[in-house]
Amino acid sequence: MTGPAHPLVTAARELADRVLAPRAQSVDRDGMPESSIEALKRSGLLGIGAPVADGGSAAPASVVRETAEILAGACCSTWFVQAQHHTPVATLVNSADPVRERLLGPLARGELLSGVAYAQLRAHPRIPVRVTRERGGWRFDGRVPWYTGWGLNDVMLLAGVTREDEALFAFTEAREQPGLRPSAPMRLAALTASRTVSLELDGLWLPEEAVALRTPYATWAVTDRPKNTNASPAVFGITAAAIGLLGDEPSAKETAEVLRGRLDEARRQAYALADHPVPTERIEERLACKTRAYDVMRAATTAAVVAGGGRAMDLRSPAQRLAREGLFLLVQGQTTQVRAAHLARLGTPDPEAPLSP
Repeated sequence: MTGPAHPLVTAARELADRVLAPRAQSVDRDGMPESSIEALKRSGLLGIGAPVADGGSAAPASVVRETAEILAGACCSTWFVQAQHHTPVATLVNSADPVRERLLGPLARGELLSGVAYAQLRAHPRIPVRVTRERGGWRFDGRVPWYTGWGLNDVMLLAGVTREDEALFAFTEAREQPGLRPSAPMRLAALTASRTVSLELDGLWLPEEAVALRTPYATWAVTDRPKNTNASPAVFGITAAAIGLLGDEPSAKETAEVLRGRLDEARRQAYALADHPVPTERIEERLACKTRAYDVMRAATTAAVVAGGGRAMDLRSPAQRLAREGLFLLVQGQTTQVRAAHLARLGTPDPEAPLSP
């Protein structure tokens, strides 16, 4: 990059260097301290995609991606918690409902942190969460299998499907309440610090003014399905962090340079496709590029472990943490389409060979 960095890129680097990276190992082992969340809220990054008039920055996509890479490479758990926040913000930006006026400003300014519970919509035509009319509002029943940020978030954006086959999204406080009961935080191979739980919904009632989006499921799915065909900036952030570890090992500097070249090329291709004006086009190319990005990440994190030798198995070593975080990113946001493309690539004799259309 040339020229001065965008202010939010500078803010992300300062947060990463001052707070996230120094704590990453302890966060991985012991959990995320409230001070990390408070630092995130003060950073200005939570309003990166919100309009300036609502307290955000309206940053371009290139800045959004670069800051995501920086946060993920410093502490993937913190990146993942804050990543949930941006879908509620984007939903409110495009909403004309009263909840926009109430919540968009506080979310964009970092006064509130939001989680999101909507991945279950992708199970359609199965309906894990059913929404029905009740007492002038909406009743939610069912189970949310994954909710990240429990005990860290202030509010959540919850989604279900109505009897009219509509996707309905509404906000509520992120706390146990009548009709909403969380599981214990899940023990995961990586990112346990993200405090991911499942949610049991048994008659949770939300008023009409909590609704941020109500649209035919088919309409919502058309815009949702292509999203996960693009490579995640977090993959490039983890890859860059692993290559950085390699650069510290005299015997691995040549390997680091080769992998850095592969990273730069994968990132360039991925972001060119992400910037394509029609997100539903070039899906095969997007999937091939996404799986190539996984290849580079797997190679870099494996190399960091190999270069570290036996000390890489110590839980105080960032090499094994990055390798586990890489495993997490292989399945984060995974859809049937993404899984099929990734397995097909892994099953080819030469994993560097392009996928057949």
